[in-house]
Amino acid sequence: MTTKTYRLSAKQFDRRWQVVDAGGRPLGRVASEAARLLLGKHKPDYEPHLPMGDYVIVINAAAVVLTGNKAQQKVYYRHSGYPGNLRQRTFEEQMERDPRKVLERAIRGMLPHTRLGRELFRHLRVYSGADHPHEAQLRAGTGARARRRAAAEARAAEAALAERPPEEIVEDGVAEDEPTVDEATVDEAAADETDDTAADAEEATDDADENDE
Repeated sequence: MTTKTYRLSAKQFDRRWQVVDAGGRPLGRVASEAARLLLGKHKPDYEPHLPMGDYVIVINAAAVVLTGNKAQQKVYYRHSGYPGNLRQRTFEEQMERDPRKVLERAIRGMLPHTRLGRELFRHLRVYSGADHPHEAQLRAGTGARARRRAAAEARAAEAALAERPPEEIVEDGVAEDEPTVDEATVDEAAADETDDTAADAEEATDDADENDE
């Protein structure tokens, strides 16, 4: 008996789109969940050296919270590289200016600080409110498996349609050998007109006979 270890390749990625709601949740909990989805650790075929994680959409970034006194104590630093150009901004100030930056910075810190981490970070979308323009992506996968699955379903539908006899093919809900509603109505109207004509002819004949008498 021989065993073979299965290793995922780049051709077998099955990426999907995930939505994480940050409304009323702690910043660290939201960032760790998003980083886990971006890395792909929730998948059974996880490979740490491949960008096989899902795309992540974080909504309600403006409603994220911090526990304790961290909202007043947390400070973000940045430096331009020139002497004396150290800049700082508190958590509350950053939330007023752009709350998306708070979550993006927290999630970036939980990703690998390598080329892989930079690629995974490009799979992240953060929005301050509850609206996002990715509804179409949420309804279907974007990987090779999703494309193969859609192609297989299309081929199966075509094969099933080709195997059906022509007389069973239904178009617009009506079979070909079955009269439509409009055709049946026209036939009934024609039959009624024929009966009326025959009745008028009989009455005319009776009137003529009476006049002769």
